[in-house]
Amino acid sequence: MRTPARGDGGGEPADGGEPGDGSRSDGSTPPYGGHNSAPTDNGERGPAGSGGPPGRTGPRARRPARTVAPWVRTRLRTAPGAAAAMAVLVVLTAYLAAAFPRSVETYETNGLRHDIRTATAGERVLAVTTAASGPGVPQAKREEGLRGTWVAQTQRRIIRNLPAPVRADEGSSAYGVRNSEAVEGTDPWLPAPDNLPPRFTLAAQAGLDRHSTLREGRFPRADGAVTARTGEVEAAVTAETAESLRIKVGSVVHVPGVDRDDVGVRITGIVAPRDPDNSYWSFEPTLGSPALVADQTVPLIPPPRYWRASILLAPDAAPVLLGTTGEPEVYWRIAPDTTSLTAHDAPRLASRIASLENGPELAELRTDVVGPAAVVATRLDEVVAAHRSMRTAIAPVVAVAALGIGAVAAVVLVMAGGLTAARRQAELALLRSRGGSLRGIGGRLLAETAVIAVPAAGVGLLLAVLTVPQTRLLPAVAAASGAALLACAALPVRAVVRHRRPLPHGGREDLVRARPSRRRTMAELTLLALAVGAVVALRRRGTGGPADAGSATGANPGSGGVGDVDYLVSAAPVLVGLIAALVLVRLYPLPLRLAGRPAGRLRGAVGFLSLARAGRASSSGALPLLALLVALTTAAFGGSVLAGIDGARERAAVLATGADARISLVGQAPVLPEGLAAAVRDSTTVDEVAAVRIEYGVSLPSDSKGFRTSLGVTMIGVEPQAYARLARQTGLGEFSADTLKSVGGGGVRDGGSDRNRVLPALASPAVAERLGDRPRDIQSTAGDFKVRVAEIRRTTPASPGNDYLVVNAADLTQRAPTTLLVTGAKLDGAALRRTVAGFDGTSGERSAGGFTVKLRTEERKAFVNTPMQEGAERIYAAAIAAGAGYALLALLLSLSQTAPERVALLARLRTMGLTTRQGRQLLGLEVLPQALLAAVGGALVGWATVVLLAPGVDLVRLALTATSDVSLDGAPLRADAWSLVLPAVGVLALAGAVSVVQAWWAGRQGSINELRAGESR
Repeated sequence: MRTPARGDGGGEPADGGEPGDGSRSDGSTPPYGGHNSAPTDNGERGPAGSGGPPGRTGPRARRPARTVAPWVRTRLRTAPGAAAAMAVLVVLTAYLAAAFPRSVETYETNGLRHDIRTATAGERVLAVTTAASGPGVPQAKREEGLRGTWVAQTQRRIIRNLPAPVRADEGSSAYGVRNSEAVEGTDPWLPAPDNLPPRFTLAAQAGLDRHSTLREGRFPRADGAVTARTGEVEAAVTAETAESLRIKVGSVVHVPGVDRDDVGVRITGIVAPRDPDNSYWSFEPTLGSPALVADQTVPLIPPPRYWRASILLAPDAAPVLLGTTGEPEVYWRIAPDTTSLTAHDAPRLASRIASLENGPELAELRTDVVGPAAVVATRLDEVVAAHRSMRTAIAPVVAVAALGIGAVAAVVLVMAGGLTAARRQAELALLRSRGGSLRGIGGRLLAETAVIAVPAAGVGLLLAVLTVPQTRLLPAVAAASGAALLACAALPVRAVVRHRRPLPHGGREDLVRARPSRRRTMAELTLLALAVGAVVALRRRGTGGPADAGSATGANPGSGGVGDVDYLVSAAPVLVGLIAALVLVRLYPLPLRLAGRPAGRLRGAVGFLSLARAGRASSSGALPLLALLVALTTAAFGGSVLAGIDGARERAAVLATGADARISLVGQAPVLPEGLAAAVRDSTTVDEVAAVRIEYGVSLPSDSKGFRTSLGVTMIGVEPQAYARLARQTGLGEFSADTLKSVGGGGVRDGGSDRNRVLPALASPAVAERLGDRPRDIQSTAGDFKVRVAEIRRTTPASPGNDYLVVNAADLTQRAPTTLLVTGAKLDGAALRRTVAGFDGTSGERSAGGFTVKLRTEERKAFVNTPMQEGAERIYAAAIAAGAGYALLALLLSLSQTAPERVALLARLRTMGLTTRQGRQLLGLEVLPQALLAAVGGALVGWATVVLLAPGVDLVRLALTATSDVSLDGAPLRADAWSLVLPAVGVLALAGAVSVVQAWWAGRQGSINELRAGESR
């Protein structure tokens, strides 16, 4: 057969079909929609498509001939199922790509808003204060500067001048005038515990009627012009203040005046706050409820106490404060509005707050709005810094999941393009042999794919915008565009690379034709160097990026954006999986070929054929193996992260209680009633009870290296056997019971305490360093004795997280227990509280003088997720699910690519006497080596990745919040067995199921269709 020259029309169709009929005898589509000419290098058609006789001139001669069937439309009509499948894959990939940055920004934004909303009023409110004008200012002007009109106008000007993104929540903001120093109430009828009169804050705060409900009387008002010489003004108090200080409507409270008689404050109303947690009330604690305060200036133990309360004046009555002993100050408490705040605003917000506290914004505020004495104080910058710190800690860990799933999705898209290129290899080879240019073929394949991928990516982007609203659009557009670009480029690039030179027809497709080239070897070595560098970097500095280095030097924490993530480090699991895939693809044919030799000597051809075919598999199997390994590695890493978070919270719950339940009394070493331990032990859900005596603040002598003379620690008296079992069960400082062997005598000698007995002790590292190696004297309410440190443990169940000293309770003079540590697999908290309540008549709840019952399960539930932690966990869970889905697609694409050739082989073997059962066995055994390789290799690579990266990953910030009462030294990443085994087993099961279905389908088809004359497979 003559090979047509470039641009040659070729005359009649080579396949014997009718010209332009759009079909071939083998069912494939003729090149360029049935047109008889091939594209030249410049994209123009040859003479066969000129549209008329060569000699004709005029408009009809210059008009190009209409294409019989356009390329794109013809290809879509020929394979609508493949086009629909590709569209679904692109929609899914584009959706995940676009939803990821939007989801991250959503949970970061919700986290910032949550942190600000849940902060105390003293932390989140911007307090602007200024002192009243000094004595040099005319009295009338001083009084005018305190009236409600000027203060309200200034409030509006402050809000207007706030720099973006700082915005005010006017409903929670407050402003007014108060005395900066509390004034004493001089009336004898006021309660005075310890003979100290109450002290009041007089606050003329606006908006009392909007933020409170009137219980009795009426709201205060200022009749006439109130001045510094006014003798009596009206005020209101809250219901709690009225009850505690015995104030009623009509009562008059007198406070000292300056150069005048006492100022009378008549109570006209008693109010109740509508929202006590609103910063209007909660910024100043005594505004809503009074408090007993210890007077630390009096040298008595305990110090005397007095009542501290607030009295609410009318806004226009503020000038009367000039006549009191308290220094009046004007204040504006601006509560931040978080409704329009986003995580992207966090760096700017921190900068603006710093400028308001001590910068250009403060200078402008002093010059144009308030006055030269204005001061801005807030702890909102600390809240924002804590949020940014957590964001910086979480972002790199989340990036590991994102890069893992992104790599798997990219591989699957490339595999989809490769599958299409393999199915159309004969068609593309024919185009090249007939003079088709690489540019022309690539362009048409690109257009064909773009028609499917671009609208599908748009649909995926739209779905992401609808499901994850109210975030920036540009990152999602860029991510979806990247997915669309990869989907469009996979097929044409694969085809162009494959057909750089015309390929011979009829070659075998199941052989590795050549050894790996030098370019491939250098590429693999480069990837190996990158993976090793990433793993070493991660082990040395953790998952944090450049922001960690900045925070270590005292710089501001990162914004959680791109600058906070070292993507090379976060891609370490992907790179490790990539190197493992390349190594395994090179090595795995060798043992299969070796195993095929003895298999050839066995009876039956199934085993030998399956091993021979698996050993001769083409190197194209690197892509599906890479997808499976990266998916399994990402699933193992993500599952280990989730398991590590849960484990860290479990340990924090154990540290909070020291056992499954903890029963104690409030106070300084209170003794539990007799019989309580036995009653608790008899409960049906209780396994064991360890009764311990805990004494806090025991002074220790200093050793020869002492830093100071004494150190107060927690001393614990225990029963060694029970306490050792408890320590072993909880994993908190396991030790041998023989370590605390009793010295005998019960701590008594000649009727008194034996001070010379030396007790073996279990100590924390700090206490052991303090005591040294010699016996040391201990003085406590439990007795006086000497101790020698026998063993050192970092923590212990009775006092986790604190410095402690554990001795045998039998050697103490006073050994009555103060705490019960209870263990049980399924403790009934209600039953425990009922048992405890029977000994003191209380309900068992936490109350002064009552019992405290803490359950480990309840403490565990208290560790709730913040929006950032919950969002990160959801992304990891979604990454695991998406990885499983893409692994399934990779396996299906891999098997689909070889399905026609395997079915044809099965048909040939049936003509030679292969039974249906043997055919199923052959297909299953042929798939088994690669599936087993992917499953075992994925589990091993996942385990190795977790082990390699664990030293650089700390899950404390993902497990606990910064305000948690329990602190962990660390929460290292550990491999989770279920995350390693389950995905691997799933791969094996899926591969077996696919092979069974394929064998069943091949059995239903006749051999005639697969063995047609002239069929090339």
